Amino acid sequence: MTKLLRSWVESANSAETDFPLNNLPYGVFSVDGSEPKCGVAIGDKILDLASLETTGLLDFDGTLRTGSWNAFMALGKDQWSRFRSELTALLAEDSISQGGVEPHMVSMDQATLHFPFDLAEYTDFYAGRHHAQNVGTMFRGPENALPPNWLHIPIGYNGRASSVVLSGTKIKRPNGQLKGPNDEMPRFGPSARFDIELEMGAIVGQASNGPISVQEAFDNIFGYVLLNDWSARDIQAWEYQPLGPFQAKATATTISPWIVSAEALAPFRTTTPDRSKPLLPYLQEPAPMLYDISLEVGLTPEGGRETIIARTNYDEMYYSAAQQLAHHASSGCPMRIGDLLGSGTISGPNKENRGSLLEISWGGKEPMTLDSGEERSFLEDGDLVTLRGAAFGEGYRVGFGECVGKLLPADKV
Repeated sequence: MTKLLRSWVESANSAETDFPLNNLPYGVFSVDGSEPKCGVAIGDKILDLASLETTGLLDFDGTLRTGSWNAFMALGKDQWSRFRSELTALLAEDSISQGGVEPHMVSMDQATLHFPFDLAEYTDFYAGRHHAQNVGTMFRGPENALPPNWLHIPIGYNGRASSVVLSGTKIKRPNGQLKGPNDEMPRFGPSARFDIELEMGAIVGQASNGPISVQEAFDNIFGYVLLNDWSARDIQAWEYQPLGPFQAKATATTISPWIVSAEALAPFRTTTPDRSKPLLPYLQEPAPMLYDISLEVGLTPEGGRETIIARTNYDEMYYSAAQQLAHHASSGCPMRIGDLLGSGTISGPNKENRGSLLEISWGGKEPMTLDSGEERSFLEDGDLVTLRGAAFGEGYRVGFGECVGKLLPADKV
């Protein structure tokens, strides 16, 4: 296990910070209404990369002097690695460059964070076995919980890139077409079974135009974010036959503001779970391509205190992001810089590991009790949901920051 890399930014040496020198996640920020620009989180500071490149302390063809990471992503994996190496040297405890770099630091609490990349397309997968087993058991029984294709293929659907939003954005409860089991006709109104899904998002950093191997897919992933795929379960139940989710998943998808690079997560690589059935050769991993990342979900009712309602780990995924990307491209589908892949809900084997309220409450039949004494089967107006995640090294953590969204009442119809 790798150890903490010490920095002259003292707050980066704390075991409690998400942003030690080992991490250096990528974001976009502004101060006092200025133009958004690229930055890196280090402890409780943000390093202004635009001004650092302007002074010549870094040189990446001007790609850091923008309000998006797409141009930098286009430079490719070798340049991604060179950037991290040079940045680590500038910020290391014994760096001779401290005097030149320090004036380009901004306090995190003075900055406004922005969406960190230009989003091309969004695809969401259904690739966590415990989640798929739980949901399938609820609706089809334990004998037919998994669809026949599930153990062979990472199932996914094309989502709405336009509804992907940054952490902190408030979410309005959706209206939609609803039909209960005893209703003769559907009606239009607010979702009563509004839910969250604890996921990771993988960001494609290199374009492809045809099939790619799992190894090539792994190399093309720039980094990862936390992702909450808000879901209207009652709208979905009525609309999803035969083509799958549509309006039930189009309200919003929230991501955390910092992109944690694949290179920062490299010490935490781990294997996908044992296979019940062998995968076809084009989906087989040549090396461990999943990550050991601890995850949790907090729910805070209006005016109340937070209850941690779930804890799980990204290593529970049955298919890695590299496998998902390789499958996505296998038909010849072009993949673009800035494509976002949602992992699918990440649940573990036990009730406390379930990454959605649908599972936690078992479809509403087993409401959970919050620390305040209130009960929840699904989200109530005013609820604040917070996703957190971090990989743990020796004396440090590589974290993502928080992924937060508050639910507002639906529009009147």
